[in-house]
Amino acid sequence: MALGKDYATQQCSIARALEVVGERWTLLVVRDALYGVRRYNDFLVHLGIPRAVLAARLQTLTAEGILEKRRYQQSPPRDEYVLTDRGIALWPTLRALGLWGREHYTDGRLRSFRHADCGTELGTYGECPACGGAVPVGDVVMWPGPGLDRDPADPVSRVLLKPKRLLEPLETEAV
Repeated sequence: MALGKDYATQQCSIARALEVVGERWTLLVVRDALYGVRRYNDFLVHLGIPRAVLAARLQTLTAEGILEKRRYQQSPPRDEYVLTDRGIALWPTLRALGLWGREHYTDGRLRSFRHADCGTELGTYGECPACGGAVPVGDVVMWPGPGLDRDPADPVSRVLLKPKRLLEPLETEAV
């Protein structure tokens, strides 16, 4: 029996969400967009994803309103992909999945997320224990942890070896 492409018989919001973000690579594309990756080639080299798969994921995420495609160069035409509010709303899901993965599958701490205003590491639910409140994604700084490769091959990973505010565009040219 062939595996279906949707969950049409499921009356469940999780099943509906999985129809959009449940394919392999999709949440990693969204994760990279949160890290500030916007350009096709940066997604490509950082993820190590096949071109056809990346193109399909970007098309789906754009069609679903999770990413917005913006032209940044006219000649030759080049676009970048920016998270919409709908995409940014996936941050708590990715944060929870990352914490779960750290607890159950990772030997070393790869990254930590801190409140930009005070430097305190975020709590389990994205709150600042020092300031007492939820921290908006744009006020989160990602810090590299001791478990990261200190000499990565791709330029995106090299940029991410320094603290970086989420959602700010990632610039690889200076690396």
